[in-house]
Amino acid sequence: MDYKDYYKIIGVDKNANEKDIKRAYRKLAREFHPDVNPGNPQAEERFKEINEAYEVLGDPEKRAKYDKFGASWQQYQRMGGKPGGFDWSQWSGFGGPGGVRVDLSGDLGDLFGGGSGGFSDFFNALFGNMGMRSTGAGQRARRGMRGQDIEHPVQITLDEAFHGTQRRLEKDGRRLDVKVPRGVKTGARIRIAGEGTPGSTGMPAGNLYLKVTVAPHPIFIREGDDLRRTVDLDLYTAILGGELRVGTLDGDVTLKVPQGTQNGRTFRLRSKGMPKLRHPDQRGDLYVKVHVRLPQELNEREKQLFQELAELRH
Repeated sequence: MDYKDYYKIIGVDKNANEKDIKRAYRKLAREFHPDVNPGNPQAEERFKEINEAYEVLGDPEKRAKYDKFGASWQQYQRMGGKPGGFDWSQWSGFGGPGGVRVDLSGDLGDLFGGGSGGFSDFFNALFGNMGMRSTGAGQRARRGMRGQDIEHPVQITLDEAFHGTQRRLEKDGRRLDVKVPRGVKTGARIRIAGEGTPGSTGMPAGNLYLKVTVAPHPIFIREGDDLRRTVDLDLYTAILGGELRVGTLDGDVTLKVPQGTQNGRTFRLRSKGMPKLRHPDQRGDLYVKVHVRLPQELNEREKQLFQELAELRH
């Protein structure tokens, strides 16, 4: 199994703070997002790798364990150890004394049907029970105890968070359809009752919680239930006024542009943002910032007209 240098993948120093890590992640995620690179398997694989790295470095608990593991791994290598002989038992999230392993058919990193949500063997080996972090009473499995809750990270797109979606999970040969509600945010947990670890005799099983991360979008920036985006506006419409077609997550709308609109002006489109999680019929707003484009490669007549305009203005 290959060691993964998550710091190198994100492109930050090992002493980088949370803000720097998040900034580097968002920049790379936008660059390699599948919507920006359709049909490019290399970009899709890089996107998966970036998201896995941020899943670790963006979580203080996982990052602390990863840093300790990295020091141990480097010491093992300096002593001439071979990768196949490394003792994973003290690090594996699935093993060790008192550890609990839940057998879900398929790839645990791919619970939501594949794509950008998948995690590597390295991640699953190191963070198995942290990726499915226990939210119950520790690692106890004594008589008379309710089954443990488990937690696993999953990732969805902003479009899926907007429209809501459904994914299929296989467990113990059974298929479970999991609904992801409209308006879900990063950090939300979806509960699947009774699908955690079994309880002791006569006691109920725990629950399975899917912890959601909404991937960055190449166009829209999410701020709570609001969205922001930038659109190009031609010089003539900015000066004379007119209409501008603006894409939203549920289709195009027409924005009325007043005369003399300045570059960088922001327009508010009410109720064109994200659905509100507990009230999906209500929506946030979309803030549209215009970027005025100047004409290029003017012909002689156009230059003459702009010169005449300049003289009139003076």
